[in-house]
Amino acid sequence: MPATADPYDHPPEPGPPRTANLADILERVLDKGIVIAGDIRIDLLDIELLTIRLRLFVSSVDTAKRAGIDWWEADPSLSARAAGDALAEENRVLRERLAEVEAALPSTGSSAPRAGSHAGKGRTR
Repeated sequence: MPATADPYDHPPEPGPPRTANLADILERVLDKGIVIAGDIRIDLLDIELLTIRLRLFVSSVDTAKRAGIDWWEADPSLSARAAGDALAEENRVLRERLAEVEAALPSTGSSAPRAGSHAGKGRTR
């Protein structure tokens, strides 16, 4: 039964060796992605003092998304959209809390603006 040929197992082509410049290598790494993993462990007299596990994934944004990695899209410090979403959510929570506080206060009959009203938006400092 013949073994299937490995596409990467071929004799070197005759002629000068192929060279790749840095741009070609970087393009290939970003297109395919590369994972670098390692562990650092410090022991003293067979007692584990410290273990550091390193995992590094280097790729383009498109390659990372294809791999299911997109944490930067939800991080407010890295994404303007996420920061806007976080601010809108904080505003919604604060308006709800203000409405609860105002509802708990005894009614004084004053004409103070209620939560959610737009009175006072144009005030100056």
